[in-house]
Amino acid sequence: MAITFVLNGNSQSIDVSPDMPLLWVLRDILNMTGTKFGCGMALCGACTVHINGEASRSCITPISTVAGKNITTIEGLSLDGTHPVQQAWVAEDVPQCGYCQSGQIMSAVALLAKKTNPTDADIDDAMSGNICRCGTYQRIRKAIHRAAAASPAKTNSAA
Repeated sequence: MAITFVLNGNSQSIDVSPDMPLLWVLRDILNMTGTKFGCGMALCGACTVHINGEASRSCITPISTVAGKNITTIEGLSLDGTHPVQQAWVAEDVPQCGYCQSGQIMSAVALLAKKTNPTDADIDDAMSGNICRCGTYQRIRKAIHRAAAASPAKTNSAA
């Protein structure tokens, strides 16, 4: 039975096992490789996407639970890296190895959609489920503040 949902603004219909994780549908079926596999247990945040605008861990989300919902991946934020959070990430030179960054960015975008001027405590709370093995947490916080100051109205996800 096909599962239909909207991915980055486009309708998708996928015929896979209903318990297949959304992460593998995105990466292996739809070739959306910006979303990363990290731990497979929703502990690291590398697989973060938006489901109806909420930051969600795609590694533990069965595809059957997203039927009829809007999914946004890192590729859906902008075609050319011009989303305010992506620009802030570049301006603050956040990535080191870069592996966790799509999940970090997706969590940051979800935070800014709810709180246009977050405090350090808001940022720490919202980002606490995203692990950066390189330890760029201070630059991440700085980039989120930069994105909030640049254009709060533009930080909403496409979903």
